[in-house]
Amino acid sequence: MSEPTPPFPVSYPEARPVEVLLLPSPPRRRWWLHGLMLALTVLTTLIVGARLQHNFDTNLPAYSTEADFFPLAWVLEQPTRLLLGVPFSFTLLAILLAHEMGHFLFCLHYRVFATLPFFIPAPTLIGTFGAFIRIRSPIPSRRALFDIGVAGPIAGFVVAVVALAWGMMLSRDAPAVVAQSELQFGYPWIFHLVRSVLPLDSLYGPMTDIYFHPVAFAAWVGMFATALNLVPGGQLDGGHIVYALAPGAHRRVSFLTAVALVPLGFFFWYGWFMWTTLLLITGTRHPRVPPWPGLGTGRLLLAVFALLMLLVTFVPAPFAGAALE
Repeated sequence: MSEPTPPFPVSYPEARPVEVLLLPSPPRRRWWLHGLMLALTVLTTLIVGARLQHNFDTNLPAYSTEADFFPLAWVLEQPTRLLLGVPFSFTLLAILLAHEMGHFLFCLHYRVFATLPFFIPAPTLIGTFGAFIRIRSPIPSRRALFDIGVAGPIAGFVVAVVALAWGMMLSRDAPAVVAQSELQFGYPWIFHLVRSVLPLDSLYGPMTDIYFHPVAFAAWVGMFATALNLVPGGQLDGGHIVYALAPGAHRRVSFLTAVALVPLGFFFWYGWFMWTTLLLITGTRHPRVPPWPGLGTGRLLLAVFALLMLLVTFVPAPFAGAALE
C-alpha cells in the first residue's frame, strides 16, 4: 500500500470530537493503463512459469542456467509453451490481486479514494515486481488506517496458504535435482506448518530436498511479499499498522526495525540493506491521521494476528549464499 495523501486540517471540539474533511473530486480512473499493465504482467509471469513448469515436468533444476531466469527466447521458439505457465502465473497473480484488493475494498468502505491495482511487469525470476495501489485522498481515522493496512496482508496470506497446500501436494522429493539449481531458497515457518498438517507421505526428506511445484513456488513468493509488507515501519503495511496502534511510536519503531535489519544484511541476505534504507528514508514521517475513533479490542487481536503472520512468513535468508559474510 502506498503512502496516503496527508489530510486537510481537522478540528476537534473538546466536548465531542468531530472530523471535518474537505475532499476534492476524485480523479478519473485510467482503466486502460491498469488493464495494459495487468496484461503485460500476465505475459511476463507466463514466460517464467512456462520454464518452471517445463523444468519440473522434465526433472530439470528450476534455475540451472542463465536462460531459466527469464526465458523469452525459449518461449518465442514455440509460443504455445506459454500455456505451461498458467498454474504459476494464475497463482502468483491471484495472491497479489487478493492483497491489493484487500486494501482497495476497505478504501471503498471508508470512502477513501484509491487507484485500482497497478501490476508491474518485469523480466525477473518471477516475471514481476509485484503490485500496488495509490491512495489519493485523506484517511479519516486511525481505525480506517488500520483496517486498510491490515486487510491486504490478511487477504494475500489466506490465498497464499491455500496455494501452498495445493502446490505441496503437487511437489516431490528430488534432492539430487534440487541441489543442481543455481538458486537455493530459504523456507519460512509456514512451509513447515502446512507440511505438518497435510498427508504428504511422498515428502519425507528435509525441506531443502523437496522439488516444489511452480504453484508452491508462487506461494513462496506470496509469503515473502507478505513478510516484506508487514515489516513494522515506514510506509509499509506494517508501518501503517504501527501508526494506527501508536502514532507516537511510529518513528522509533521504524528506526529500531531499520537497525535490526542491518545484521541480517551482513549474515543472511544483502537485500535487507535496501529495506533498511527504505525505512530510514520513509520511517521518520507519516501522514497525520485523526485519532478518533479508537481501535478497540477486536482490532488489537487483529494486530496480534498480523504479528503472527510476520513471524511465520519471515525468513532471514530467503536466498542461500546471498550474504556479505
